[in-house]
Amino acid sequence: MPIAAKGMLLTSMDVDAADEADFNRWYDREHIAERVAIDGFVEARRYVAHASSPKYLSLYSTATFEALDSPAYRAALANQTDWSKQNIARFRNMIRAVARITMSKGQGRGAVLGILRLRPLDADKLRSTLALRLDPEMLDGCISMHLLESDPTLSKSLTDDRPRPGAGDWFALIDATDVTAAACAMALRFDSQELVGAGLIVSSGIYRLMWDLTKSDL
Repeated sequence: MPIAAKGMLLTSMDVDAADEADFNRWYDREHIAERVAIDGFVEARRYVAHASSPKYLSLYSTATFEALDSPAYRAALANQTDWSKQNIARFRNMIRAVARITMSKGQGRGAVLGILRLRPLDADKLRSTLALRLDPEMLDGCISMHLLESDPTLSKSLTDDRPRPGAGDWFALIDATDVTAAACAMALRFDSQELVGAGLIVSSGIYRLMWDLTKSDL
């Protein structure tokens, strides 16, 4: 089945090489489980770049979009552990998007994720254009495809509470079995000329799944 969740938090960042060991230990031993444990959160996935920037990407699915602005989630943000504060301060080139999952087609997830960051110029036109392209049915190795529409108000910095540039950008996700399948899907379905007047492709990349955690694993 496609993604059953209705909301998604997307975060992506770089960290200095000297801090990576502690950063990955924190993510794997504390942060992911902490977030999945929050009421309304369903699962989390961690990725590392195959060909993309920033290097690290995480996706957190929620049962409803409202869970991403709930008292439980706000309490978690307001009460970060010292280890969390230390690592969050190390983030560079961070992207943070609080989004609605408005399209999800296909079944399951792949070992590789293709991702496109899109800047809507005409939201209705872009949505209708993407509806024709976010379908994995005729793409070998393409498992599922999804559209995230960010909320610019909630997609703000964790440190200074201000919206980030591009906080209203959307993200197209392509779950694929391998890098070649993800790259082919992006090349075949996302021609910037065909989006003229609807939206702009800000960036694109390919990530490999590191691991995932669901609520039932806790």
